[in-house]
Amino acid sequence: MDNKYLAQIEASLDRHLPKSESVDKVLSDSMRYSVMAPGKRVRPTLLLAFCDALGGNVENALPYACAVEFIHTYSLIHDDLPCMDNDDLRRGRPSNHIAFGEGNALLAGDALQALAFEVMLSDDALEKNGIAGAKAAGILAAQAGFSGMVGGQVIDTETEGKAPSLDVIGEMYDKKTGALIRASCMMGAVLAGADDSVLQKVRTYADNVGFVFQIVDDILDIESDTETLGKPVGSDEENNKVNYVTMLGIEKSRTLADKMTSEACAALDQLAIKSGFLREFAHKLGTRTT
Repeated sequence: MDNKYLAQIEASLDRHLPKSESVDKVLSDSMRYSVMAPGKRVRPTLLLAFCDALGGNVENALPYACAVEFIHTYSLIHDDLPCMDNDDLRRGRPSNHIAFGEGNALLAGDALQALAFEVMLSDDALEKNGIAGAKAAGILAAQAGFSGMVGGQVIDTETEGKAPSLDVIGEMYDKKTGALIRASCMMGAVLAGADDSVLQKVRTYADNVGFVFQIVDDILDIESDTETLGKPVGSDEENNKVNYVTMLGIEKSRTLADKMTSEACAALDQLAIKSGFLREFAHKLGTRTT
């Protein structure tokens, strides 16, 4: 399946990232190194796809798509650090802290987090998107922090080597992975002027897709290899992490993922939109091999 938004996303990411030839060049190089590494661009694609499907202006939404990718990339940089998962490989090449050192990696993540809000709240972005732009930025702030992605990361580290319940694991999935996917979908809808009834259906799609994404991630950690994924495999077992796959097994986990993909598509059926791309994208994420 071709990602019809990918070229726009890549060009916009490059345009918004800083370029420096001064003493802080190492910071701009570090930021670019991780952001521009080959990636699926799942989150910015979902944002633009919902904005497009609901009649919004894709060009005006690009800064917000970039912002989500900046937040996602900062989380990957920090997640790979020795104090977190201590992974040396990301997207098929050395992790940021291996290439630039731990201090610069930490600062690159910090700078990307700030840059996300800089591009969303710029005069140009707000002039084009108005209150919807500010609302979209608020959604990202909420889903990226304590109640979302960062909160999920804490559950992940606090349950390492323990035996959490499926409910706790589900909460971790919902926050650590699901939050940014939920933010992306809802931001795209908000930028298109969606009302609360539409947003609820968009959220149902996003919640299911986010959960499936993490289930498949855990399956690939068992079944795939480092060369294919571009990151270390077997890390969950090595770090004594419990997840849906280790508790339910691969077959039942795949069945659950298929069921949730169907529920995501059912939510699309309730929206009067051309949902072919979003439907196909959901199925692609549920059956991906990388």
